[in-house]
Amino acid sequence: MAEVGEPIYFPPVAAALEGGLLRVGGQLTTDWLLAAYERGIFPWPVIEDEWEVLAWFSPDPRAVIELDGLHVSRRLARRIRSGQFQVTLNRDFAGVISGCMAPRRDDSGTWITSEIRDAYQRLHELGYAHSVEVWSEAELVGGLYGVALGGMFAGESMFHRVRDASKVALFCLQSHLRQRGFALFDIQQQTDHSRSMGAVEISRSEFLLRLNSALRSPVTFGECLDDGILLRT
Repeated sequence: MAEVGEPIYFPPVAAALEGGLLRVGGQLTTDWLLAAYERGIFPWPVIEDEWEVLAWFSPDPRAVIELDGLHVSRRLARRIRSGQFQVTLNRDFAGVISGCMAPRRDDSGTWITSEIRDAYQRLHELGYAHSVEVWSEAELVGGLYGVALGGMFAGESMFHRVRDASKVALFCLQSHLRQRGFALFDIQQQTDHSRSMGAVEISRSEFLLRLNSALRSPVTFGECLDDGILLRT
């Protein structure tokens, strides 16, 4: 059943401004979010002091991690195989998104507002949003979350409380997506951290072609990791 509210409308993505801003306003309902992801659009609130507005973006170029292109250093590979971490899927989505909401060391704010948190929690309850949790001695020390539609996974945010925990989550997710038959791992925008892990940029037009193909794929995200993922590095 569709959620009642403002009619869903996004301009053509080619109308996006430099930096990818496509429109402001709209709603953070499930219908709006799914319609956005199907069009290669994602929400990113603009926050300045006490002022906040919901904005939607479709940047050009677009950052992706190729499913056979994640870079794992020798040091990280040893860390993954060490047995320090245990990794799960969808065990504590709320804990992961709360971890991602916490301010970074170099930034006192966060773009993940309470409205964003609640919206993605609803997507999780409906089976669209998923989390990867990294545990050490039964403590949640890192993780990431994102949205899966067909054979596309859109990574939204990650966090760590122990060194390398978010990288372990990324490694396990990439391996899991490849095993499940996903075709596209969208990370939206390039950062120094993602570049060091092998992320690349592609044009928006190429991204949209790959997205449209991926959305037609009948794969599902699943609920369990392969037990051997942490050993195959």
